[in-house]
Amino acid sequence: MKFALFYEIPVARPWSPDSERRAYREVMEQAIAADRLGWHGLWTVEHHFLEEFSHCSNPEVLYGAIAARTENLRLGYGVRLQPRPYNHPVRSAESAAVLDLISNGRVDYGSGRSTTRIELEGFGIHPKDTREMWREALEMTIGCWSNDEFEFEGKWWSMPRRRVIPKPVQAPHPPVFAATGSKDGHQMMGELGLGLCSFSLGTPVEVLAENLATYRHAIAGCTNPLGKSVNNQTVVFSMVTCATTTEAAHAVAKPNFEWYVTRSTEIIGAVPGWLEELEAQDRSYDYLQRAAKAVQRGRHTEVRFEDLLAQGAVISGNPDDLVEQAKRYEAAGTDILLCLLNPYAVPQDASMEAIELIGRHVIPEFA
Repeated sequence: MKFALFYEIPVARPWSPDSERRAYREVMEQAIAADRLGWHGLWTVEHHFLEEFSHCSNPEVLYGAIAARTENLRLGYGVRLQPRPYNHPVRSAESAAVLDLISNGRVDYGSGRSTTRIELEGFGIHPKDTREMWREALEMTIGCWSNDEFEFEGKWWSMPRRRVIPKPVQAPHPPVFAATGSKDGHQMMGELGLGLCSFSLGTPVEVLAENLATYRHAIAGCTNPLGKSVNNQTVVFSMVTCATTTEAAHAVAKPNFEWYVTRSTEIIGAVPGWLEELEAQDRSYDYLQRAAKAVQRGRHTEVRFEDLLAQGAVISGNPDDLVEQAKRYEAAGTDILLCLLNPYAVPQDASMEAIELIGRHVIPEFA
């Protein structure tokens, strides 16, 4: 199992004129340290309008800066939002290709459809259309990479025959991943032959193992992948803290992990109610009903770090603790573990210490 950094880039209140600049500067410092310490990669989200929670709305600019300052870190879109009008498929192909060129072939391309009312409504996207839009856009993005000239005529986009340039270093295209939080989504990504981004918030490790098994079974039978080849890598996200002592790690984790789960539940839990307002039927968002009900009942504010840790839904402790806990993720079928070190307001020195300790004492145990 490989280890990668994962970023929302939160900016906790109270804000100062320097808050956002400092947040990005700290990410850069962490990336440079991780590259030196043998981390596999760095992934970020693409989010819009989610104040405090994520100020990472244009991540490809950040990827370029990191590519220029690192040598080995793979750079993961975690994920590029594909529904219209978030990102045109041609622009997505061009963005990733340029990054692949300047990074000498270090791009992992994750794609997704978005799961928040704040973002979808802000861009004028009907939630029932997102899965269809996502698939059409991803097919077109892959086509732009892997054909000298390409044309398409779809429901949402069209382009006459053009040579989309530049082309990526990785041939026929960078590894393609897709994000999901539902069990049927794990099945679908396997059937499409796509790498899996299993982004299930607060999922106990036993449930994670079941979801990954669903994906593995589906991808084993894939004969017609959406990409030019099957990508069977699994990427799993977890909140992570590491310190020299278990107590110090838990002290950092508790307020930040609890805030993140509470706020995430509020954000994604708004979609089912919105669908009802729109009188729209869309079973693909049914997995968010649990979050919606938790918010309705006020249960989302009762989350406890201790419960998350006991379930294996998060990782926290000293380096020995982390090896033991991360082994459970490896046994569940995880290929790349995305470590969210700062879910909300973790100090920079604590994040840098975690990157150092994991790089020196945890990652070698998984070599």
